[in-house]
Amino acid sequence: MKGGLLVDNEFVHEEEKSLTVRKTSLFFAGDGFTVYDCKGSLVFRVDSYGGPNNRETDEVVLMDAHGRCLLTLRRKRPSLRRRWEGYFGERSEGQKPIFGVRRSSIIGRSGVTVEVYGEYHCNEYLSEGNFGQRSCTVVEAETRRKVAEIRRKVDASTNVMLGKDVFSLNVKPGFDGAFAMGLVLVLDQIYGDDFVEVGEEQVHPSVEDH
Repeated sequence: MKGGLLVDNEFVHEEEKSLTVRKTSLFFAGDGFTVYDCKGSLVFRVDSYGGPNNRETDEVVLMDAHGRCLLTLRRKRPSLRRRWEGYFGERSEGQKPIFGVRRSSIIGRSGVTVEVYGEYHCNEYLSEGNFGQRSCTVVEAETRRKVAEIRRKVDASTNVMLGKDVFSLNVKPGFDGAFAMGLVLVLDQIYGDDFVEVGEEQVHPSVEDH
């Protein structure tokens, strides 16, 4: 039996890693991201792929700091944006996905189920919480072990909580940071960042959640 899904061993560490994720546009969910480590070095990037109609985006590409394609996330049709699949590198015609993500079917639950294809130590993960409010956790479905967390970020110098365009992605030891960031991209496509879930409806919050 193999270990957990490995996209690139460069992003698997023996200690917990805290990454800072910054959206490169404040106007549309999914417009792009840059991701930095605790030293301020660029780790991942997602160039702008959105716009006013970005909710219709079919593919999202995660790259490393040098522009090398690590993962391609593709919406599965027909799915009403509830199902996405991940592929190694730059997806080619006929390539098989390595994992699939589906939105929770439970009314009022704003999470996703991640199914990893193949013989891996863990073949299912759950995202629980509210990504739109930057408060969710990814766990192994069977053991409930936390593998990644998304949290609002606090400015260390002023102790002020930053806006939702900047947040923390904490990757637990042994879990692939590229896989974790790929899940962030899917969550952003499914839930965005400018609404909260009420049952099956999407409503814009009237005030910023602090």
